[in-house]
Amino acid sequence: MKDSPVTVPYLDLRAQYRGIKAEIDAAIAGVLDSCQFVLGSEVVRFEEEFARYSGASECIALNSGTSALHLALLAAGVGAGDEVITVPFTFVASVAAVLYAGARPVLVDIEPRTFNMDPAAIEAAITSRTKVILPVHLYGQTADMDPILEIARRHSLIVIEDAAQAHGAEYKGRRAGSIGDIACFSFYPAKNLGAYGEGGAVTTNNATYAKTVRMLRDWGQDRKYHHVLRGFNYRMEGLQGAILRVKLRHLEQWTERRRAFARAYNQALAEYDVERPAEMPWARHVYHLYTVRSKDRDGLQKALLEEGIQTAVHYAEPVHVQPAYSDLGYARGAFPEAEQAAGEVLSLPMYPEMTDEQIQQVGQAFDRIFADKPARTAR
Repeated sequence: MKDSPVTVPYLDLRAQYRGIKAEIDAAIAGVLDSCQFVLGSEVVRFEEEFARYSGASECIALNSGTSALHLALLAAGVGAGDEVITVPFTFVASVAAVLYAGARPVLVDIEPRTFNMDPAAIEAAITSRTKVILPVHLYGQTADMDPILEIARRHSLIVIEDAAQAHGAEYKGRRAGSIGDIACFSFYPAKNLGAYGEGGAVTTNNATYAKTVRMLRDWGQDRKYHHVLRGFNYRMEGLQGAILRVKLRHLEQWTERRRAFARAYNQALAEYDVERPAEMPWARHVYHLYTVRSKDRDGLQKALLEEGIQTAVHYAEPVHVQPAYSDLGYARGAFPEAEQAAGEVLSLPMYPEMTDEQIQQVGQAFDRIFADKPARTAR
């Protein structure tokens, strides 16, 4: 059977641009007129606005989320001989940045309902070389931060949030980006707040960390041509700052649409043998991804594509079994929850420009796929 024409794309960036085209075009024209192409006033204003949005006192805009992770680790003093505790079920940048800093990634398993770091697994991974705990707020929901922070304080460790997928997410009323000691965001185009190119940021309430990151992003300068640190060229472009300022004004409305679509999905899929995302009682989930679990993930993905529904897998292999990271020393089987999740997760279409009709089409596709199959089994 051939795949049907796509009726519900997994993502549609053009639809978002069409909705805010006049604002975006004016913002771009303003940067072209000012010729402030690297950093500049638009980036400064974005930093101020995103800091307020995230509940942090400082925001430092960068050229990517990976750069944010790298500089946050360096600002925290991470270097050769240090260890950073993080998770294997994440995009590889979470682990790669630890290696960039010269440190060793120490991995712990995830909690299967949220796909985030299991706080119960942390303590056994701490050694005399541990310096940082780096939880990843995966798919738009924060990790369970209070127990993580309690363990960190007891062992004098720094907590760095990988909030690349969690713009506007909340934990017990606190915004992602203001909960740990430092936080890192990505503005990759597909993110809830996405640039038109690469972009990232560090947020923090620690003035010393902020000052260090600001210098490191711009060749370690504290003033022009005076290099205090051995830094990097990790500066945000002026165009991206202007674009992100426009989009930040719409982010809360977009987030509420994502949450409404998630509720609609939850209702549409309630009868079927797929595990829906679990929004924890303490969370404001922003649904960067709406990710279900299925024992027959590949079969479900194929069947949905035959119905014209595009999907994606985030992520098909945990970091520790990726060839590039085989030297971390973890064998397959080391993290059973992460490995099981990698074989079962499937992300359905989720973006704020979707229509109610498209959500219904996805639900109707499930109706047809599961028409002759038993209803949900107990989990």
